[in-house]
Amino acid sequence: MSKHIDKFCQQRLGDRRWIEKYAVGELDFNDEDSQTQKRTDDTQDHWKAFHFVSFGSGSSGNCAFLGNENGGVLIDAGVDPDHVYHDLEANGIRLSNVKGILLTHDHADHIRYAYKIVRENKHMRIYCTPRLMGGLLRHHNVSRRIKDYQVSIFKEIPFFLAGMKITAFDTSHDAIDNMGFSFEAGGSNFVVATDMGIITERAAHYMQQARYLMIESNYDRNMLDNGKYPEYLKARVRSEKGHLDNKMAAEFVAQHLNEGLKWVFLCHLSNDNNTPEVALACMREMLESKGVTVGDGSFAAVERDKDLQVYALPRYDTSTWFILED
Repeated sequence: MSKHIDKFCQQRLGDRRWIEKYAVGELDFNDEDSQTQKRTDDTQDHWKAFHFVSFGSGSSGNCAFLGNENGGVLIDAGVDPDHVYHDLEANGIRLSNVKGILLTHDHADHIRYAYKIVRENKHMRIYCTPRLMGGLLRHHNVSRRIKDYQVSIFKEIPFFLAGMKITAFDTSHDAIDNMGFSFEAGGSNFVVATDMGIITERAAHYMQQARYLMIESNYDRNMLDNGKYPEYLKARVRSEKGHLDNKMAAEFVAQHLNEGLKWVFLCHLSNDNNTPEVALACMREMLESKGVTVGDGSFAAVERDKDLQVYALPRYDTSTWFILED
């Protein structure tokens, strides 16, 4: 279906009502479109498990893979492609089966290698809003030819890619356009919510439906307050368009617990104002105060039956390759 979204966005970009109807399936498909939709539905019916890995998560670079054993998508493109390619292929994922890159926003640590990746893999497309692409072109030294690889998407209008139903939603950050993503496949839901100063009502709507939640846990308040950052930078980090601290992330998860939530991945930890140990301890303490047993995400037998698994994504290295079976 993605190629048809690309086509209709190019032809009918100005008609939002038409796009909304197309995206939710209220317009008739021709025979080719119907076959494409059927293949997507068949893929979801046979979906076994989400496969997830992070290649780096933090201000030095962000990139993750989400899909299944047959392929998937990249979320952001801020990590050296050679590292990404090597680790994908080492885990049995061919680059030809990575369908595209989804961008959360236009800051350098999320988009730095996007054009390089699509130039080297011409079957891939960059999925982002028109505003995000405009910000990327204005603020970064990148060829305008990157637009040749863009598929325009729109917040809260679902589209299908790599066997997943994907919905972008608005987040609060200081880039030109910012979004998280909800991925649905095989009856499960994986939600990505990074780089946000507050959790807005619409972001919360998607996040609290997650079975697997990747949530920012950027800084420890005491470490930031007493750290080396200048005051203007501390103010930016703390602002509503800055970043989530450990306590905010933990409070959200604890307050919106549901029986479906099984995994929490803490992402975008600050190198200067946080540590994995501090972030994990804050989340664990908050959850255990609610009577939740917390596993460490190691798949060890003693951890496997805990209510909720919590794992901090490494800043610079590739994480565990997670196969998330219900």
